[in-house]
Amino acid sequence: MDYDELVRNIGKAGLTIREFAQLIKANPNSITNLSNKKTKVPKNLAIIAMLLGELVDKKIDYKPLFEKLDLEPQKARVKNTFGEKIKDKNATYKKS
Repeated sequence: MDYDELVRNIGKAGLTIREFAQLIKANPNSITNLSNKKTKVPKNLAIIAMLLGELVDKKIDYKPLFEKLDLEPQKARVKNTFGEKIKDKNATYKKS
C-alpha cells in the first residue's frame, strides 16, 4: 500500500492523519513523514487503516476496541550529537 492509499483508507474510516495517529498512540509526524518516501508504507499501518475502513463500511464502531487495548504512546527517537539514533535518551556518549 502506498501513502495515498493509506490516507484514503484513513479518510474512509472518518479520521484525519492526526486522529489516526492518536488512535494508535503514534506521533502524527511519523505518519505524515511516510509521504516523503517512495516505498510502501509499513504493513502494520496498512493493515490497521484498511481494517478501519472495512469496519466503518460494516457500521462497526472501532473506537471502543482501541480503548480496550490500553496502548502505550510511541516513544520519540532521540539522536546523540553524532546524529546516531539511541534507545535511551538518558544515555551519554563520548567521542573516542
